[in-house]
Amino acid sequence: MLNRRRFLKQAGLTAGSIVCSGALFNRAAAAGDVKLTLLHTNDVHSRLDPFPMDGSRNAGLGGVAARSELIRRIRSQEEHVLLLDAGDIFQGTPYFNFYKGEPEIKAMSAMGYDAATMGNHDFDAGLENFATQWDHAKFPLIICNYDFTGTPMEHKYEPYRIFRKGKLKIGVTGAGIELQGLVPENLSGNTKYLDPVERVNVVAERLKKKENCDLVICLSHLGYKYNENRVSDVILARESSYLDVIIGGHTHTFLDKPEVIKNKLGEDVIVNQVGWAGIRLGRLDFIFSKGNRKNLAGSGSIIIQEKTRE
Repeated sequence: MLNRRRFLKQAGLTAGSIVCSGALFNRAAAAGDVKLTLLHTNDVHSRLDPFPMDGSRNAGLGGVAARSELIRRIRSQEEHVLLLDAGDIFQGTPYFNFYKGEPEIKAMSAMGYDAATMGNHDFDAGLENFATQWDHAKFPLIICNYDFTGTPMEHKYEPYRIFRKGKLKIGVTGAGIELQGLVPENLSGNTKYLDPVERVNVVAERLKKKENCDLVICLSHLGYKYNENRVSDVILARESSYLDVIIGGHTHTFLDKPEVIKNKLGEDVIVNQVGWAGIRLGRLDFIFSKGNRKNLAGSGSIIIQEKTRE
């Protein structure tokens, strides 16, 4: 298991490069405005350590220590921060082969994640294993289109959760990809896949109209977009009515800036994804002004790497 002393020692190593678009993150808000900073990851795939310094393209990038320090620094600068993950937490390094997900979940809990959804590789050691490992989580699993009735996950997930950040109410739901063809039945058990567009729209409408959320977010493991006719984040955005933000995963897409897509009501839905392996941390900064009007004040894809020692 990940050594706690080593984890804390490495947390002093920092992340470096920031790629920004839009207004600067520290743009001053008018009196009475509220700023929300949304941080997000996807498809980390058990990458607890940085990539080795072997001269390869990703050498020195990633790792939970540098990510933890970066998150800590942002939280020290911003009052309202929400930290989310869009699935595929498991699979990809020996940590998962040996420990089946325990250090990954404990590391995310230590970093103070607020919520995550489930990816297809999170089934890789079976649904019972995922349920066992989730006992280590100090944050909720959120997904609305998997029916886990009669499975070990039956009471360990939520279709949505509402987070309060100052005056703001932030509604978060989640959507998982079709399991057939990706996850063997012996691993997914009796999990039932439900239409993600239909289910997300039902939940998003509840969050926006009944719960009066200021922002509605979907953590999606559907994939950014496809050439063939498959449900994706782009399609979900177009077919939605009450979503504001889609944080995506599955396709390992490095978006240099978020894509803005018009929904069925002609309103903007922001879609973002930050690749894979914990190489980048996504950041979206929203300003909420009087009358609950919201603006994306800044966005960024922050490259995570250890600080070079002198």
